[in-house]
Amino acid sequence: MIPPRTKRFLTRLLPFGLIWLFAGWVFLLIEHAATAGIDTLPSTVIQMDWRIFVVASFAVTVAGFFTGYLELRFLDPWLGHLHFARRLFLKLMAYAGIFSFVILVTFPVAASLEMGTSILGPEVWSRYLDYLTSITHLSTGVQLGASLLLSLFYAEISEFMGQNVLNNFFTGRYHRPVEEDRVFMFLDMKSSTTIAEQLGHQKYFHLLKAYYDCFSEAIIDHGGEIYQYVGDEIILSWPYRQGQKDNRPLDCFFAMRDSLRSKALWFKQSFGVVPAFKAGIHLGRVTTGEIGMIKKEILFSGDVLNATARIQGLCNSYGVDLLLSEEMLQHVKLTPTDQVKRLGEATLRGRSASAHLFTVQRTVPEPSRAPSRWMPAVALL
Repeated sequence: MIPPRTKRFLTRLLPFGLIWLFAGWVFLLIEHAATAGIDTLPSTVIQMDWRIFVVASFAVTVAGFFTGYLELRFLDPWLGHLHFARRLFLKLMAYAGIFSFVILVTFPVAASLEMGTSILGPEVWSRYLDYLTSITHLSTGVQLGASLLLSLFYAEISEFMGQNVLNNFFTGRYHRPVEEDRVFMFLDMKSSTTIAEQLGHQKYFHLLKAYYDCFSEAIIDHGGEIYQYVGDEIILSWPYRQGQKDNRPLDCFFAMRDSLRSKALWFKQSFGVVPAFKAGIHLGRVTTGEIGMIKKEILFSGDVLNATARIQGLCNSYGVDLLLSEEMLQHVKLTPTDQVKRLGEATLRGRSASAHLFTVQRTVPEPSRAPSRWMPAVALL
């Protein structure tokens, strides 16, 4: 199986190549329709045939994937702390240089194919110099700029809406309600009201942002989907693998806990407090579908969400940081370092049947006492 981190990267990368390919086709067809039937064309215009079409399609697709790779691996992490307008401007400047290189490579190749001569021939490079000062060059720049803006806006909107949400809208997966089995984790910060009063609203918001940043890698590595942020609470979800043991939610919980603990000194030095959290995990069937007229979103509906929220709410009553339902525990393959404790039955508010609740403790090495150098994007503000 593809690791979740690699799968997420490929899922984010694929739209870049597709958007550039489809946009390239549109511009090629428009240019072909505009020049068809014209006997005398400027020397900078390359006449379309199947070879040129294949080469151009391949070139724009590779350019799209290359742009996506640079975007996801370098530019977005480097510029992610800036606001959208400044980030977009700097990216456009960087890509202008990249596009110039793409044109430098692709135009001579296409010109040599059309003219039936070597790419090193002087007539090819003479034509290239004519191209740089022509309207055709401007048209190509508009094409590349449009492809870039489409792909960047898609990436920004996709990240804003959440993993796979935009893809699900486009594919219509949940246009009609679908029943599916899913695992849910409700995760809530401890003593959040007290911390907010102590820090004030603005500083508390920065703490909350850094607190969420701690969990990003753990959620990605364990294939979690962020369903909602609700104040200081996160709702995570996983598709349920029928008939298989699924350790991802439990492993994700402990990975998030370890990540937060490893940055305890940084939080103490920056905010004077070290946040902690509690969580409830449960699984069951939900109805999933698009909802809303003014603002659309994909909604999970079912008793499992209410039950998971109630289970998480009982953590304080039992004095534990993690509660699992019996249904969830049956689908977890415990490791030798996991210790399970049965906490008894509890009647969840709004449900007639009682729930059997368990907690799991996992033995881990003591965290390092060395000062943490970790600094989230919020610290740069």
